[in-house]
Amino acid sequence: MWGQNFDENWTEHFSYLNIKKVVRADSKFYAASENALFFFDPLTNQLSTITTINGLSGELISTLHYSSDYQLLLIGYENGLIEIYTESDQEILKVVDIINKVTIPSSKKKINHFNELNSLVYIATDYGISVYDLEGLEFGDSYYIGANGSQIQVNQSAIFNNEIYAACSSNSGIKKADLANSNLTDFQLWSSLSAGNFKAVTVFGSGLYATNSTNTLFEINGTTLTNLFNYPQPVAELNASNNTLLVTTDSKVYQYDAGFNLMNMYSTAPEFDTRFTTALKIDAVVYIGTIDYGVIRPDPLSLAGFEEIHPKGPLKNSVFSLSYGYGNLWVSYGDYSIFFNPSPSRNYGVSNYVNERWFNTTYDSIQQATGTTISNLNTISINPLKPSQVYISSFADGLLDFEKEESITLLDDSNSSLESLVLPSNPNYKSIRISGSTFDRDGNLWVLNSKVDNALKKLNPTSSSWTSYDFSAIISDPLSEELGFSEVVVGPDQTKWIGSYSKGLIGFNESGMLLKNISDEDIANLPTTSIKSLALDKNNVLWIGTYRGLRVLYNTSNFFTENAVRTQPIIILEDGLPKELLAQQFITDIIVDGANNKWISTADAGVFYLSSSGQNTIYQFTKDNSPLPSNGVNDMALDSDNGVIYFGTNRGLVAFNTGGSSTSTSLEDIYVYPNPVRPGFNMSEDKIKIKNISENVNIKITDVEGNLVAEAQSNVNLRYKGYNLEIDGGTAYWNGKNLANNTVASGVYVVLFSDFDTFETKVSKIMIIR
Repeated sequence: MWGQNFDENWTEHFSYLNIKKVVRADSKFYAASENALFFFDPLTNQLSTITTINGLSGELISTLHYSSDYQLLLIGYENGLIEIYTESDQEILKVVDIINKVTIPSSKKKINHFNELNSLVYIATDYGISVYDLEGLEFGDSYYIGANGSQIQVNQSAIFNNEIYAACSSNSGIKKADLANSNLTDFQLWSSLSAGNFKAVTVFGSGLYATNSTNTLFEINGTTLTNLFNYPQPVAELNASNNTLLVTTDSKVYQYDAGFNLMNMYSTAPEFDTRFTTALKIDAVVYIGTIDYGVIRPDPLSLAGFEEIHPKGPLKNSVFSLSYGYGNLWVSYGDYSIFFNPSPSRNYGVSNYVNERWFNTTYDSIQQATGTTISNLNTISINPLKPSQVYISSFADGLLDFEKEESITLLDDSNSSLESLVLPSNPNYKSIRISGSTFDRDGNLWVLNSKVDNALKKLNPTSSSWTSYDFSAIISDPLSEELGFSEVVVGPDQTKWIGSYSKGLIGFNESGMLLKNISDEDIANLPTTSIKSLALDKNNVLWIGTYRGLRVLYNTSNFFTENAVRTQPIIILEDGLPKELLAQQFITDIIVDGANNKWISTADAGVFYLSSSGQNTIYQFTKDNSPLPSNGVNDMALDSDNGVIYFGTNRGLVAFNTGGSSTSTSLEDIYVYPNPVRPGFNMSEDKIKIKNISENVNIKITDVEGNLVAEAQSNVNLRYKGYNLEIDGGTAYWNGKNLANNTVASGVYVVLFSDFDTFETKVSKIMIIR
């Protein structure tokens, strides 16, 4: 099965800082991060990536191997998948035999190491060893070499003097067998050299060497293991090439020559406070994989002593929250559980993507700027009156006032109205749990403060004044009754809609101090009290994402006055039978686009793109049919100006170019492209695009004689409905066909625009050359 390439409409934004493995490929090297690859050529400094966009699975990578003979890169995964990247045509073959093997428990399928001899690759796994033929691209035998032929973890294999050696865990030590024997599937043909848990075994020069869990390097001579060195830290890897052996430990890489003279020792430094994972040598240069800085190499001209090598990207792949506005994408990784538990603390920084460049602010730099520990950073809100300023919620320590390239200030109970929960048994305990936040149209920031009476706070950033709002009328004991709040959105009437864990949907309007919640299943028709996401569409309809499905509140204006407020599911027909849309799905986020369509992300089913009513599914993206690295999509963000939507998953960030855009306030900046339309352009597939149209417009296309060719109206001729001329928010698409569904002839066509709300008109022209 070959991987699919998605580079036409998708872009990747993976983190390449946590390196699992580096392997040499002739004069260059490949490096594996958690679920993506990059290769680097030291001679040219060329740096390229291989990701889910190119057909990788997005699963967690465990090891790599490069075959110089076949020019193939073998990629092993923790779940047993193997992918083979062919350099010649840049295609990816998925080998699913191990992952589909029902006799091997899923917990024992991890690929630990590849060892190539001639055309055969010996694959060390958590169940034993399997043999794969690179010539025929097919599997041979598998060796289960535990007691009585049981499955045991083999971490690495080596071939020495026509014998195969296996470094085993489970106190199984080093096992070996004669390769001349044609029946190595018989476990009795494998002998044990020693007990213990061995991590690695490798051939170096004319000898064989291994390391175990006591951090000891042994030389293997026949059946004898001789202790050579003991290391103060766990050994992560042995890598032998030419006349050099590299021993990688957590904080040091030891470089030995053929006589085991220590030639160099590379150590972590204050500027590179990290953990080493893997190392290799190309020519005279040692390249070291780290968990925080990608691949590093010694740099005598740098004060830090190392140079970083990795593609630019965010800090981490485990994305918790996204926010987009004013050309900036912000990413946080702080996290708290679905039960609003901030433990264990997540001490991570934040990332900012602007003008196609990534800028990362590490946790250490935030700590240094504020002089204190700040954990569990989550929601990020961009100040509309000052886009360089963002407010970042901490579900433990308060709120960060973050001004790009200027300052980072912590707002807590000492300098703001934010409050810590109070434990009667431990009155000195402090935990200021801030989650959802948003700005209103007047530039006020609204934030949610969990486990206190005054659960809703308002900050005026200009005056730095705070206002607190008491929720005790609906939450009498905030410490025990409510675990936390997920999201706050502001309606056109300034009603604040709030999602909670225990109290369902909360509505608050400071005009009249109106406060109300709905939470039950019988009256409110909510499938659960726990609400994760909220979104108001262009008709002021509230879309509610819960832990167990989707609900819609159509009449938001009567929320405070109606006695029995009832939400509704979306009922669709599937095979002629009525069915609730997204029933029992954990809805993580909802976004409304320029066409009033809905993007809905889920915890385990990927992303759905629905029509404005929800009755039609336009797209469903999963890891199987798209570059999503995981079906667990934690958050989304929409760049409405450019029609790009970002998906933040627990395994990385990717973006999809929808082609749509937000509407304009006038028809002044309308433009058509391509224009002229030349013969090589596929009008039927790629469409002629008309950008920057207003929200409620009629578009007519005529020939120069005034004959109507095509017509569309906002909110009527919607995209994906099969119209020749269709409208998606601020962009119209024409497939070059007339009312008779025939492709038009060469010539000049007149485009007439009429705005229904402002009565503004506009005329444009398109030249088509066939």
